[in-house]
Amino acid sequence: MTAHAQATWPRPGEPFTKAHLELLPDDGRRSELLDGVLIVSPTPTWLHQRALLNLMMLLHRDCPPELEVLPGPLNIDISEDSVLRPDLLVVRRDRLGEVHLAGMPDLVVEVLSPETHRFDLDLKRGRYEDAGCPNYWVVDPDAPSIVMWDMVDGRYREAGRAEGDTELCPTSPYHVVANPARLVD
Repeated sequence: MTAHAQATWPRPGEPFTKAHLELLPDDGRRSELLDGVLIVSPTPTWLHQRALLNLMMLLHRDCPPELEVLPGPLNIDISEDSVLRPDLLVVRRDRLGEVHLAGMPDLVVEVLSPETHRFDLDLKRGRYEDAGCPNYWVVDPDAPSIVMWDMVDGRYREAGRAEGDTELCPTSPYHVVANPARLVD
């Protein structure tokens, strides 16, 4: 019997788990778990999607053959009660399983929406940091801006920040040239 068939809704006050998350309908909204709390984000705006598409094409163009650039939502299983679904990720091809990833992606990217600002910048960043994700980027299409963190000695350090037409040239997980304004053109 699968976990999907065994799962029932949690009683009031009980935490959500991965099995409960699988019971939710695919309604176009992003449902994630953070420490047993179900977080449902609204459908993204067109500007969010434009920034996401442009960043995906930028990353795909320079992606080395051992890595894969993928749009979300894809499950990143942090723990039994924390499953995050980033907007975009870069992962080693040998970590791609049939349904789940084996281990952490090399890069997780979130594109901010007004409703997800604190969640993406603080809570998710902290969970990815604790889980050992090597690189975390946050794009704000409204500013437009991008902030990049990379892992140093088990903690994130800011690796770059740019607004408008300022370019960033990160080398991890590989070299790209990112211009926030061009992501929303």
